[in-house]
Amino acid sequence: MGSNPKHSNKGKKSYVDIYSIKEKKSKKRYIGKIFSILFFVIIGIVGSGMIYIYNVINSFNYDDLSNDNDTSEISPDQSNNDKNSDNSNIQTDNMVLNVLLLGIDGTSKDDKGRSDSILVTSLDLRNKKIKITSIMRDTWVKIPGYSSDRINAAYSLGGPKLTIDTIERNLGIVIDRYVAVNFEEFSKVVDNLGGIDIELTASEVSYINAHASDKQKLKGSGMKHLTGSQALQHARNRDSSGSDYDRTQRQRNVIVAGINKLKQANLLQITKMVSDIAPMVTTNLKTSEITKLSSNALTY
Repeated sequence: MGSNPKHSNKGKKSYVDIYSIKEKKSKKRYIGKIFSILFFVIIGIVGSGMIYIYNVINSFNYDDLSNDNDTSEISPDQSNNDKNSDNSNIQTDNMVLNVLLLGIDGTSKDDKGRSDSILVTSLDLRNKKIKITSIMRDTWVKIPGYSSDRINAAYSLGGPKLTIDTIERNLGIVIDRYVAVNFEEFSKVVDNLGGIDIELTASEVSYINAHASDKQKLKGSGMKHLTGSQALQHARNRDSSGSDYDRTQRQRNVIVAGINKLKQANLLQITKMVSDIAPMVTTNLKTSEITKLSSNALTY
C-alpha cells in the first residue's frame, strides 16, 4: 500500500514546548532587570560621590581679591610650552605656578593680624616638582600706597591683595594664587592630618614642650610625631642661633611633612581631610583649578 501523505512526518515541525519559551523569556527579563538596577545604583553612587567631592572642594572660602584682579583660569596644560627645558624660574616661567602661602597671626577670621609666615609654593609643571621659597617676615620693603615697612605689615594694611602687590613690585615674583590660614586654624589643619612626623633636635623639643598646650611632653631628640599645637610652636620657633633663617626652614619642614602625610593617604582619607580643612582656608584658587592641580600635585 502507498503511504498516506496526511500521516507523513516529512517536513513536519518538531514539537515546541511553549512553557519553556516563557521560562527562558522570563529569565532573560529577570537578568535584564538585575543589570538595569545595578547600572542605576552604580550611576547613583558615582554621581553622589562626585557631588560630595565637588561640595567638599567648593567649601573653601573663596575670595577673588578684587574685580580688577586677574581671574583667568590657571591650568597645568603643558601643550604650548617647552617640556624639555630644565630651566624653571619661579619669577617669570609660565610653566611654574606660584601660590602664596600666608600664615596669619590673627586669633580669628575677623582679626587681620600680620602675615607671620610668608612662603611661595611653586608648582614646577615642567620638572614635576614642588619648590618652597620663604620670604623673611622682617624684609624691609616699599608697600604700595604706604611708606616703607616690614613686609609682614602689608597684610594688616591691605590683606592678601596688598601683600601680593608688595611681593610682585619689590621682588619681581608673579603670584598666581594665594592661600591664607590663621595660626589657630593651622593647628586644626595638622590635627586633621593626624599629626606630622619631623626630625627634631633636643633644643627644638625643649622649645615645643615649653610652648605647646599638649599635656603629653616630647622626650629626647630624633623623629617625633607632632600634634597641631606642637607643629605650630615648632613652625614659630626662632629661638636658635639661626633666628629667622632657622625658623623659615622649620616652616618648610612642616609643609613637606604635611605633603608626605597626604601622599600616604588614600582618596577617602584625603577627601575627609579636605572636607575638615577647607572651611579654615581662604583662597582665590577656583574649584576647577583645585580639581586640576590636585589630580597631579601629589605625584610631584
